[in-house]
Amino acid sequence: MSVNGPNQTIGLTTISRTVASLAFGVVHTLERAVAGDGRTRTAQGNAWEAVCADRARAAQRRELERLVTELTAARAAARRRRDAREAQPVS
Repeated sequence: MSVNGPNQTIGLTTISRTVASLAFGVVHTLERAVAGDGRTRTAQGNAWEAVCADRARAAQRRELERLVTELTAARAAARRRRDAREAQPVS
């Protein structure tokens, strides 16, 4: 690794895997120390949050479909009542 100037940045492609692994280990250990083991994000936790979000969106879609169905049925019933009134002879 050569540094050409004081503001040169080092990317992941320029450092070895060992250094990157050690840096990740330090950050992960620090996160666990600061946030605590129970609050550290894991792949399993992320997946569960995604599953819960999918379930919530599905529930919202079902509720919206139910409301649209009810409104459509109410509109059709109102139209039938109006048509039936208009079809009755005026006395």
